[in-house]
Amino acid sequence: MITITKEWKENHHYDALFIGIHEKEELNSWLKTIDASFNENISKLYQEKQIHTKLHEITKIHTFGQMQTKAIYLVGLGKKEKWNSSDLQQALGKVTRQAAQEKVKSVAIDVESFFVDNESQEKNIHLIMESIGLALYKVETYKENSHNESYSFESIEMIHEGANENWVDYAQKGLVFSEGTNLSRRLINIPGNLLTPTYLAEEAEKLAQKHGFEVEILEKEQMEELGMGALLAVAAGGVEPPKMIVLKYQATDEWEDVLGLVGKGITFDSGGISLKPGLKMHEMKGDMGGAAAVLGAMDIIGQTKPKRNVLAVIPSTENMPSGSALKPGDVIRAMNGKTIEVRNTDAEGRLVLADGVSYAKQLGASELVDVATLTGAVLVALADCTTGAITNNKEWFHKVEEASEEAGEWVWAFPTHKPYHDLLKSSDVADLNNAPGRLGGSITAGLFIGEFAEETPWVHLDIAGTSWASRASHTGRAGGTGVMARTLAYLAEQTK
Repeated sequence: MITITKEWKENHHYDALFIGIHEKEELNSWLKTIDASFNENISKLYQEKQIHTKLHEITKIHTFGQMQTKAIYLVGLGKKEKWNSSDLQQALGKVTRQAAQEKVKSVAIDVESFFVDNESQEKNIHLIMESIGLALYKVETYKENSHNESYSFESIEMIHEGANENWVDYAQKGLVFSEGTNLSRRLINIPGNLLTPTYLAEEAEKLAQKHGFEVEILEKEQMEELGMGALLAVAAGGVEPPKMIVLKYQATDEWEDVLGLVGKGITFDSGGISLKPGLKMHEMKGDMGGAAAVLGAMDIIGQTKPKRNVLAVIPSTENMPSGSALKPGDVIRAMNGKTIEVRNTDAEGRLVLADGVSYAKQLGASELVDVATLTGAVLVALADCTTGAITNNKEWFHKVEEASEEAGEWVWAFPTHKPYHDLLKSSDVADLNNAPGRLGGSITAGLFIGEFAEETPWVHLDIAGTSWASRASHTGRAGGTGVMARTLAYLAEQTK
């Protein structure tokens, strides 16, 4: 339960009170009031530098019955002039995780002490609650005595003298964005033997039932009728049946001006005949991070209800080696009729997305974004903190970029000069080469998908570096990050 109040009252009971404090700043009015109840011992601690104010440092002060609040968590925010929304998320994330570990149930927050100056009050409230929701996410485990129950605060009170009743809506929206992101994270973290294309389709059907979406799940026979030869070729090596998953959110009377979101749904990627090295192959359960981002975004969209029609398309299969698997040198035909020479079966994501993008266009998408854990090369170029992008329309890319900035998820556009396009045509036997070489690998991979977007405004987002975290952060554990779920949700809002 989230409540808003304009003033802090000493006789209100909370398990914890969160207050942010910047370096070299005086105690704020709240702390001065509280200090009086402690015979000014808090200010003495501050003067003696026993209250830590560097970024992400936390000082916990037990009240020992001097006030109804059990403990005060003073959160170091670092230098005021450097404070930004990313720091806010990390700082709130850290104190939230500590409080959750200590089984805190009721929390009060001096929200103004965490505000970022260049953000609106609405956005600050959203960020505070989103950060708390992200930090409370727990990775499920499968150990014999596992306890996977999610933890949440029973009540959160946001205190600010300028608060108004709309703040509850802003706070709830922040939680909705965290919930959608956490759905993406949960899906990515599920082992590949459990999260199959069939399971992914069932998750989409649950979302459809929850939000009233129209849902369509194409089976292998239907894909064959539609000529989805690229998706079916990747699926040929596995025993799990492929699925083409479709969700439709219709906001207007007419199915027009449709935002198409296409997510790569490879539920496990062995590399196929072009087998991957064994080291870290277990992380390839997360090769459906694009699909997870799209489903997370649809969960947010189903609750925020933007005024734009949104189509989600997820081509899903495993990529496995077997006697029936796709082979290097094979020539396949995609749904739009183009032929592809397969030089590398580990370049399978672009193949399934070829049919996914073509199907999204057939279903009426007027603008497209595809999201995929597509290339290891993007990690070399941009590390694990920035998503790589390819586009055929700069104006459309700028809208996607604006949404990513609103979400705090960095995106960088690669060049798309003619020589990169020419590399795709380097096959002597087919229209396209799916793996023309290491040079410009992230660029040629994205441009390959663009061959199927054709003239439709399109942006490709390569999240191979950003979808998986090898180490924990203050807003989450190692594993799936849910990156781009929030960006796509903001995009649906901003392109009405």
